[in-house]
Amino acid sequence: MTIRTVSEDMRINIQTEIDEKTKPLGSLGRLEELAMQIALIQGTLKPQIKRPTLVIMAGDHGIARLGVSPYPQSVTGAMVQNFAMGGAAINVFTKQLGWQLELINCGTLEKNEIDGVYSLNMGPGTANFLEQEAMSATELQKCFHAGEGRVRLHADLDCNTIGFGEMGIGNTSSAALLIHCLSSVPLEVAVGRGAGCNDEQLDLKLKVLTKALERHGRITDPMKALQTYGGFEIACMTGAMLEAGRLGMIALVDGLIGTSAALAAIRIDPRIKPYMIFAHQSQVVGHKELLNELDVKPILHLSMRLGEGTGVALALPILQCAAAMLCEMATFASASVAKKLPS
Repeated sequence: MTIRTVSEDMRINIQTEIDEKTKPLGSLGRLEELAMQIALIQGTLKPQIKRPTLVIMAGDHGIARLGVSPYPQSVTGAMVQNFAMGGAAINVFTKQLGWQLELINCGTLEKNEIDGVYSLNMGPGTANFLEQEAMSATELQKCFHAGEGRVRLHADLDCNTIGFGEMGIGNTSSAALLIHCLSSVPLEVAVGRGAGCNDEQLDLKLKVLTKALERHGRITDPMKALQTYGGFEIACMTGAMLEAGRLGMIALVDGLIGTSAALAAIRIDPRIKPYMIFAHQSQVVGHKELLNELDVKPILHLSMRLGEGTGVALALPILQCAAAMLCEMATFASASVAKKLPS
């Protein structure tokens, strides 16, 4: 399957339908743009958000052993357990807003099987990319196939809107290098404080990533960049986003980590971009710069930097309202409302 190019033939009809709603032209602003995008993705004037599903992908990173995060790697597995028990922010938000939630262990130090968590059995996380490539080509393909498979499963359950979250101590380091390799964002801008690095830890993080870049180079091929610097969860997310596009689904992108996966997906196949909706702009400077380079407008600006898919979760009601506006709002003709004063 290939990603269908979003039909522009419908754009005029959709815009006419939006303009005929009982409101001044353009008065619903960003909602009108979202309604247009959703309708184009679904190829209909009556779009729907069906069985919205948020998938959290977790993975550990060998680079974390070098002190690039203020938290130990054991936190990844502990947070997966917390997700499974319903105790994290993302659990609260998805429950409140009506999401289906799936948890995937893409490869963490925590080896215990956890009820409610789908395991890919990829092993205890990626290798330390300062010493070698983060993963093998075979592992990368396994991540892609797993991500694709989970998206197909949800599509078969009548989901047409899928969002992605992540958990992984050290994954902002992987994201920073992917962003630097696959965009024009400088490494020092792409490198953020992650889960809360102080100035000394941030300086160490930049030095470690600079050394990794000196070892492997600035790799512009997206698959090779993922293999060299990526995480199992980032690779899995990239494959999943591409499959969502192939299936004509809305793919909701979260913060810095999710956008690094989206960047890789866009570099692999640019036709995926119209299927992506960027949920929020995180507080991380590098995320803002990357969104600007991709020329996309995030829905929310809430100064968040948690990850987990929290921005995706909170964006759902806005998408639902955009679709409902197009489907349910009266037109001037149907409501017998005059569009302007008689001359």
